[in-house]
Amino acid sequence: MEPNKYTAAQEKIPAKPKTNRTLLLGAAFLMATSAIGPGFLMQTTVYTQSLAASFGFVILISVLLDIFAQTNVWRIIAVSEKRGQEIANMVLPGLGYVLAALIVMGGLAFNIGNIAGAGLGLNAMTGISPTAGAAISAVIAVLIFVVKEAGKAMDRFTQIAGFFMICLMIYVAWTTSPPVGEAVVRTFAPVQIDIIAIVTLVGGSVGGYITFAGGHRLLDAGVKGVGALPQVTKSSIVGILITTVMRVALFLAVLGVVSKGLQINQDNPAASVFQLAAGDVGYRIFGVVMWAAAITSVVGAAYTSVSFIRTFSKMINKKANWIIIGFIVLSTVCFLLIGQPVKVLLIVGAINGLILPIALGTLLIAAYKRNIVGDYKHPLWLTISGVFVVIVMALMGGYTLIKQLPTLF
Repeated sequence: MEPNKYTAAQEKIPAKPKTNRTLLLGAAFLMATSAIGPGFLMQTTVYTQSLAASFGFVILISVLLDIFAQTNVWRIIAVSEKRGQEIANMVLPGLGYVLAALIVMGGLAFNIGNIAGAGLGLNAMTGISPTAGAAISAVIAVLIFVVKEAGKAMDRFTQIAGFFMICLMIYVAWTTSPPVGEAVVRTFAPVQIDIIAIVTLVGGSVGGYITFAGGHRLLDAGVKGVGALPQVTKSSIVGILITTVMRVALFLAVLGVVSKGLQINQDNPAASVFQLAAGDVGYRIFGVVMWAAAITSVVGAAYTSVSFIRTFSKMINKKANWIIIGFIVLSTVCFLLIGQPVKVLLIVGAINGLILPIALGTLLIAAYKRNIVGDYKHPLWLTISGVFVVIVMALMGGYTLIKQLPTLF
């Protein structure tokens, strides 16, 4: 295979800058909204309860680790002009298939939870049953991939839903009047530090399929090559910042409730925060946020999971949209028939913690292989920061896996 070279053609920025900006923003929102799922709402609420203002430090560290991980992954995918599984197979034959299996397995299991979350969101909004809400949400997600230009439809849908979520969360945070000054101080001088919370947030923000969601979207849209690196890097950071704004807003909302001494219902902590903040209207807002978070995660998980198998067969690649639809339908049927399979979700969750170090480690090796990236020189600071993330997440992911699996059987 002929190595990629720095050529004038390669360095040309794709035409139509306006369209290009739309694509970059779409990829950023796809990654961000994939990360902002039902688990995102629960994790942020629970950890803010236990750490109070010091949770700001956890957010700060997780954002830095997220940026290191995503910037590395997106750049290497863009320069190699290949998807994650293709790169992995070139680094070590067969590794791409293993990575694809882990991504698809994790994506399917968590999508069952996302479908459940969408059903609960519509239940909170309208009062219809969670199962009916799940079925309606699945139909909406399927319709996105039925249209002729599914990629553009997906980009627009995730942008609108993401923007709506952020506005509602900022409103709820404002109504709770949180101690912002204390939050700022504890972000840089925490009273307590929870390593597990950091790992959980990083895994939830860039773990599993989320690691590749934006990078694969840009590749499918034709944003690739050395010349596109500034745009790719900017898009990856924007995606992380969108997630961060949402997490900070939710953190401040919960902190405002906790600081007033109000009792949060442990059966549904996130919904309780919204209700305590704004009464029945707050509960309805929770429904909207939960549904938007879940449905965009359904779309992101299905799209990215299938992107990991579409290169294995011309037929799969040709029928990718229909396979994505089948992925969504299968997730919905599993939820409707057996409910949310807690043990499966926990097992895959433990395995999911190891996907980031495997994937990022593989791509960092690829960044120094000429048959994959050609003459491209990966920045040393990105390599060092990427290796740091790999080591930290491998150790903590392994610890979580060892601790969790025995408790599930």
